[in-house]
Amino acid sequence: MNSSQPAITVTNLTKRFGDFTAVNGINFEVHRGEIFGFLGPNGSGKTTTIRMMLGLMTPTSGSVEVLGMKVDGDTRNIRPRVGYMSQRFSLYNDLTVLQNLNFYGAAYGLSNSELHTRIKDALAMAGLEGRENAKTKELSGGWRQRLALSAAILHRPEVLFLDEPTAGVDPISRRAFWDLLYQLIAEGVTVFVTTHYMDEAEHCHRLAFIQYGDIIAYGTEDEIKNETMRGEVLELEPSDAPEAVKILRAAQAEQRLMLEEVELYGALVHVVAPNVRKQERAIKHELESAGIRPGSMSVIEPSLEDVFISAMKK
Repeated sequence: MNSSQPAITVTNLTKRFGDFTAVNGINFEVHRGEIFGFLGPNGSGKTTTIRMMLGLMTPTSGSVEVLGMKVDGDTRNIRPRVGYMSQRFSLYNDLTVLQNLNFYGAAYGLSNSELHTRIKDALAMAGLEGRENAKTKELSGGWRQRLALSAAILHRPEVLFLDEPTAGVDPISRRAFWDLLYQLIAEGVTVFVTTHYMDEAEHCHRLAFIQYGDIIAYGTEDEIKNETMRGEVLELEPSDAPEAVKILRAAQAEQRLMLEEVELYGALVHVVAPNVRKQERAIKHELESAGIRPGSMSVIEPSLEDVFISAMKK
């Protein structure tokens, strides 16, 4: 494959189920050697898209090319060059770690000598050495996740598809998993990953946001921020953040404050508006009139979560 050619090209991809459109004519490219994040809430079309990209589901219209090959009914030439890790990890819980890896290695057609080396490398990469004889069902979610990734890359795929691979896994295990992904990227693997975790999205080189089957933002994090954000972000640390959100949203609805968004971030509140600095005094007045101390107030760089919420609300 030409190194300048995209690893994945999606063109006008559409999937309908009766009158319901799950994916609506989407277009994007994934560059070779990058982590591409595909973000959206549950039911937005992420899994349907990834299944069409793998040839597991036939599109209603449009096309997908992976490594320069069109994904259609015959994916025999593509499958040996891609890896897939589904939401449920696709592991056999009654088998040991080593038995699972031997099974998947045989399924990929690896010879015994080749398989032995690949399993050894996979165990070392995932930190599973010493756990070879543990039953898969005895492993924690984080270790099962590493095992599933090891199984998906035994045949050294050029492109790796991951469908919400860290759902339900603790934050420390998620971080360790992403460290493994960066090892793969360093080796030239292209990674396509669906997620709804903002901290994971920030680790991706480029992103696409999908909502109700439509791509609503696409590009690098900075490109998406520049195209999507409708104002500056004012961060407040009020004495009662949930109540502050209610008050500011009421003032927004009654047009006493010209705000685009008011969102709760734990003990903080983010207010988005063009030239938000000019409204700081009015915002402070609204809160103090309701008996809430505004606390510290500062204009900050929008987070990816700010951008995601803004894109979804559009």
